[in-house]
Amino acid sequence: MNVRQVGTALAVAAGLCTSAASVAQSTFPNQPLRIVVGYAAGGTTDILARALGEQLGKELKQPVIIENKAGAAGNLAASYVQQASPDGYTLFMATVSSHGINPAVYKKSLGYDPVGGFTPVSMIASIPLVLVTTPNLPAKSVDELVALAKSKPGELNYSSSGNGSPVHLAAAMFAQEAKVNLQHVPYRGGALANTSVMSGETQLSFATLPAALPQVKADKLRALAVTTKTRSSELPDVPALSEIAMFKDYDINTWNGLMAPAGTPADRVKILNEAIARALQSPTLQQRFKGEGATAGASSPEELGKFVNAELVRWADVVQAVDIRIE
Repeated sequence: MNVRQVGTALAVAAGLCTSAASVAQSTFPNQPLRIVVGYAAGGTTDILARALGEQLGKELKQPVIIENKAGAAGNLAASYVQQASPDGYTLFMATVSSHGINPAVYKKSLGYDPVGGFTPVSMIASIPLVLVTTPNLPAKSVDELVALAKSKPGELNYSSSGNGSPVHLAAAMFAQEAKVNLQHVPYRGGALANTSVMSGETQLSFATLPAALPQVKADKLRALAVTTKTRSSELPDVPALSEIAMFKDYDINTWNGLMAPAGTPADRVKILNEAIARALQSPTLQQRFKGEGATAGASSPEELGKFVNAELVRWADVVQAVDIRIE
């Protein structure tokens, strides 16, 4: 083989490699994906992630594995995903905690950059909280609960899924606006917090609707109000807190969105975003989300990015107002 033939062979080989790389890029994804959840299995975020993963896997024609990395209110999982390879195969199920509340609460030990460390992919769902009490509590309405708390200052306990969690903040805001003294009892997760109310160990909580709905329907928890401006279609007879004069400005809606590590290629984000949008349009998935008390809803990456920026500002103000400090 002469020099010209060698050069031609090398050029052909290089072309084949480039072509193979292009095919590999265009066929993304060609291996299983992971959605990392910052909470234990069985909680709201985990339930929604698994429902989404099942439908998303059908859209992408690849398995979607749910990986639970519980700890530090989702901070460990967020840090883990931020450091993952930005190839589109590892995603984070972001929440109002990880990309709203935690940056204001864990100022010294957050462990990740909620904006610079991630590439937004799509919004997934919005989830109201619901004020629940133990069924044997004498109070059967919000007004009666406030009156009871005022008659027994410091004697009523509320459970939460952890210090600085949305449940913690929701109850602290409630106590502040009602001018009552409630004692906070944090647990390691929403399931344990709800169980404590059912058993009477604590008297009330602001549970996520998906996690509390089965117990409410089974009369193991009593629902007094939802935290959104409007009532939930799943609990149409339960008022919104804002319907009550002293809580007219009360409005808390938790959410989930998917984030990829910063630097994830835009074409892969686009593929993921479009697949998520199709998955969330599935009547089966929408019904499953609705049954859990969540409302499915996609967004563009840009919309999610703007939303997160606004949430960071909003919750920083709330944390300062209720004076919650973890460190």
